Amino acid sequence: MDEASRTVSALGALAHEHRLALFRLLVERGPDGLAAGEIAARLGVLPSSLTFHLQHLLRAGLLTRRRVGRRLIYAADFAAMRALLAYLTRNCCGRDEAGAPDGFERRTA
Repeated sequence: MDEASRTVSALGALAHEHRLALFRLLVERGPDGLAAGEIAARLGVLPSSLTFHLQHLLRAGLLTRRRVGRRLIYAADFAAMRALLAYLTRNCCGRDEAGAPDGFERRTA
């Protein structure tokens, strides 16, 4: 999968309220991550729904998963997150106004 396809997959995975909240929770938690049961409890999501959302984020390459005893621990993949942000910065934010789509103009702070 090329970089543009990975970016589309990652953005698509994040384009859902529960998955975005899940990813944000795991980013805040850091590299230690959380067990699936704890994620479900914190987000108030049914385990079956959580599994669906976790799988979507895993396929998009935004999460890591490891087994500790009988528990599955999920964590944000910070390297993938940095790569996504770098791609967006390089390919979306680095253009001058002439290359921007109609209706978009560069704002200066």
